[in-house]
Amino acid sequence: MAGERLTEARWTHVALPSADLDASVEFYTAMTPLVVVSTHSDEQGRNAWLSNPGQAETPFVLVLVEFAKDKGRPSPQLTPFAHLGMEVPRREDVDAIAARARALGCLHWEPRLLPPPVGYVCALTDPDGNVVEISHDQKVFEEVRSLWGTGGDGG
Repeated sequence: MAGERLTEARWTHVALPSADLDASVEFYTAMTPLVVVSTHSDEQGRNAWLSNPGQAETPFVLVLVEFAKDKGRPSPQLTPFAHLGMEVPRREDVDAIAARARALGCLHWEPRLLPPPVGYVCALTDPDGNVVEISHDQKVFEEVRSLWGTGGDGG
């Protein structure tokens, strides 16, 4: 798989500005399963790419960008409802993440059961004020996999 080239157009990332890249990386690596894949910097600023560990077949990255000219000035892009969505395998995972977020003062929505297709959700607020939804039983993963199969090749 190393050195494999892209052969078709696909989603690869979402990019968000960050007023404090270190605080944002700490938030996402502590509150979600994301890990730092890569970091880059130049005179304009620096960035970090985060993804699920081992996500090689269909990589998708959260790119956090700290522009030097905007350092220290949060500019939330995803609020009050717009959000990044992450599914977890168990309802208890939502509750555990919500408890950690509540303790840290970054719980945006308390856990709640909503009608299908939403499922059991809570939401967090990242250091820049962006909303991150944590869901269980929303079935985005399962619905897409059942539509196109588990091979990820569209067929």
